[in-house]
Amino acid sequence: MKRSFLSLCTVLLILASGCVNTSLSETASATGNSKTEKDTIDTGAKAKKEATATEVLSKKEVPVLCYHQIRDWKASDSKRAHDDIIPPANFKQHIKMLADSGYHTILPDQLYDYLNYGAKLPEKPIIISFDDTDLDQFTVAAPELKKYGFKGVFFIMTVSIGRPRYMSKAQIKTLSDEGHVIASHTWNHKNFTQFTDEDWAIQIDKPTKTLETITGKKVEYFAYPYGVWKPETLHKLKEHGFKAAFILSTKRDETNPLFTIRRIIDPGTYTAKNLNNSINKSFK
Repeated sequence: MKRSFLSLCTVLLILASGCVNTSLSETASATGNSKTEKDTIDTGAKAKKEATATEVLSKKEVPVLCYHQIRDWKASDSKRAHDDIIPPANFKQHIKMLADSGYHTILPDQLYDYLNYGAKLPEKPIIISFDDTDLDQFTVAAPELKKYGFKGVFFIMTVSIGRPRYMSKAQIKTLSDEGHVIASHTWNHKNFTQFTDEDWAIQIDKPTKTLETITGKKVEYFAYPYGVWKPETLHKLKEHGFKAAFILSTKRDETNPLFTIRRIIDPGTYTAKNLNNSINKSFK
């Protein structure tokens, strides 16, 4: 009898406790003090505040180098072509100079996060980029970068993939798998200022799909053929999935600076000292 009475009391206490907890929970919810699972998710999903154009422009520029062909000069090469064609011996000296000078290569996502969100970068950051899909970028440049633990970004012109003297799909995939970034340089190098409505599919969307199929990764960066751009259509690159785009050494756009990130060409005629001076002069 006594045991039954105690059991009954225990049950009543448990029920009362449940009612009190329920009441407190309802009261807290009604007064906005309850931290529900949804609240936790919402808090964790808050978007980072993006920098304004003025804030992006005020940040110290990160040096970005641009390379095209890496081969010895031919008698048929014009003097102008020597800017875009760097002999392998010169290229190797220049990359060694960057390593000896304490530069650390970064990739476009790191640059984007620095410019847009204020993320920290390593000491003496630099981006090494390559345009046009040339085979020597895979056979000469990539092994040289690997020697110093450097990574690069390769802007691919997709019409050239698999052609003689250009990279194959397998080679592009290898670069991606090794930690380099594969990015877009249009289908056939058409001048961005001459794009028609149809070209946004031909020169932008289809190359993006091709490269994403090859690498299995998103393609979010773009380099303008010839470094030429026009302000009226910069916003469309964002609409077509790009986070940033790269020009050459001209002035950045004041409204869309993330889509006019400056690069300089490392001319084949430069010594390593010339390149070092050019970097320090061009990016302040």
